[in-house]
Amino acid sequence: MAQFRCLLLVALFTFSGVVVDAFGPGGHGYVGLRDDYYRSSCKDAEKVIKNAVQEELAKNLKHAAGVIRMHFHDCFVEGCDGSVLLDGPGTEKTADVNAKLAGYEVIDAAKAAVEAICPGVVSCADILAYAARDSTVELNGTSWAVQGGRKDGTVSRASRAEAELPPPEFEVSELIDSFARRGLSAKQMVILSGSHTVGVSHCDKFVTRLYNFNSTHFTDPSIDPAYATELKQICPQHTFNTSIEVFMDVITPRSAGEFESNYYKTLQQHKGLFTSDQSLFDDSRTRATVKSLLNNRRFQKEFGKAMRAMGAVGVKTLGQIRTNCRTVNKY
Repeated sequence: MAQFRCLLLVALFTFSGVVVDAFGPGGHGYVGLRDDYYRSSCKDAEKVIKNAVQEELAKNLKHAAGVIRMHFHDCFVEGCDGSVLLDGPGTEKTADVNAKLAGYEVIDAAKAAVEAICPGVVSCADILAYAARDSTVELNGTSWAVQGGRKDGTVSRASRAEAELPPPEFEVSELIDSFARRGLSAKQMVILSGSHTVGVSHCDKFVTRLYNFNSTHFTDPSIDPAYATELKQICPQHTFNTSIEVFMDVITPRSAGEFESNYYKTLQQHKGLFTSDQSLFDDSRTRATVKSLLNNRRFQKEFGKAMRAMGAVGVKTLGQIRTNCRTVNKY
């Protein structure tokens, strides 16, 4: 009965729009989150998750970028609670903004592996956070310590995803506001945007920059002219194919990508694919941070720190440990 009352409270709080979390003082982040969280309850959890992630990415390494993006899309909607993983009509994964998310199979495999050794212990929200780190490493990025202790949410709404995830048309002021509402700084926003060094996008996400941009310019003047011509060849004005993949990092355009700081070089060259990318260099408030992150070693170090901060957004102290990451527990 006590467990039922707790779950009922979670549903009431989340449906009312209140994020249930526990924020700690100073730099300690959220109470309940800590490094090596499962040391006593499931000591091999991180190792088992890592192995499962590696096995799945060996089948399709392109899913690594998808898992990193999925963690961001999870944390920015209902907080880092695994709500993006839930199946069903009208859930977050059905939103247009999440239509191209890939890598759910990676999380399923990791969950199955850890349930086999520690049933009902490790949350899907935590698995997604660990998997995002492990996916970064598989793309030759640098590892970081991931905190555990998140509970899984019970609410997932497509309308919330559409309203809360920053679109590619955002400029710096809008981006700063979006991240600030989640306790993240402008510097952390620029650092986290560096994840666009891997992965792909599609024509419909940036075509407005190529044609009929505004009353003065047919094409967004912030795009390098040669790059704009190349993109127009890939995405013709009236006949583009939304399934065509366009690399977000043109310096290292490999099938799965490589996690390094070349993304910031593309911004210097005015080859940022989205307005939300290019504006980071063009705006004086964020340009210095972009330049500082051209140093790959600095970027790798700062990215891990920023991911730890993002992983503490909206963490729930009440919730479930889902048995299946795609469905809410029935009890």
